Amino acid sequence: MVVRFRRIMVLMTFLSLITSCGLLGDNTLHIADVTAAYDKYVGKDITVAGAYLAKPGEKPLSILAAGVSTLDNGLDAQALGDAVWVDKIPDDVALNLHRPGDATYGFVKITGKLEAGTFGPEKNYKYQLVVSKAEVIEQIKRNEQRITNTALGDGKVSMFDLLDKSSDYNGKKITTQGYYFWNSAIYVLAEGISTEEDGSSPQPVGKIIWMEGFPPDKSAELTVGPNNSFVWGKVEVTGTFQSGGNFGRDGAYKEFIQAESATVIK
Repeated sequence: MVVRFRRIMVLMTFLSLITSCGLLGDNTLHIADVTAAYDKYVGKDITVAGAYLAKPGEKPLSILAAGVSTLDNGLDAQALGDAVWVDKIPDDVALNLHRPGDATYGFVKITGKLEAGTFGPEKNYKYQLVVSKAEVIEQIKRNEQRITNTALGDGKVSMFDLLDKSSDYNGKKITTQGYYFWNSAIYVLAEGISTEEDGSSPQPVGKIIWMEGFPPDKSAELTVGPNNSFVWGKVEVTGTFQSGGNFGRDGAYKEFIQAESATVIK
């Protein structure tokens, strides 16, 4: 049995550090200041520091809280403390936060107007920040590894050609190369892998194909996360390719490989 531990990110500790460095400014409120006295701030333009958490899906989430807790692989992020709904933060800000695959989260500073009402897909948030400006206060630096767009030879097809001419290969057995990625929620063959500087929070980047059936014995030869929380590495895969469907998580992937065999590429 795999034991999962939870990591906790709370703004209070982080706030003491960045305040001492002068990163927030004198007028920035802690999210706890707002949630403790909503009426004081309703209808006003305020600047608030907190942990932003967003999740996609049928009931999307977009909130600002004091912190988040996650599993040790960064998945299943849950808000800590009271939270306010956030209408949307800019994409360039979201791209610089933690993005393990099922959520986006990290410490931010948001300027906007606080409104009272009912917000969120289930109308269970009574307050919302209408964003006029947002910026990261916890900059996430990431490193990437990618395959190159070159011919493979020997009857093999590059991932780039496979996707560019997907209808030509639909239903056929193919051999291609890419980066295998697994974290219990996502099973894919990707153009590349992005990790945080310490190697944590890996995620697939670039062109991505949903893939199932990767040989478990090959996973041990790849990069394996703590408590088997993720697996990734460069591989050559043979399997049946399908295109034009709705595969994988939330049917978000248009292409699929049912893997039959794989070789690790060092």
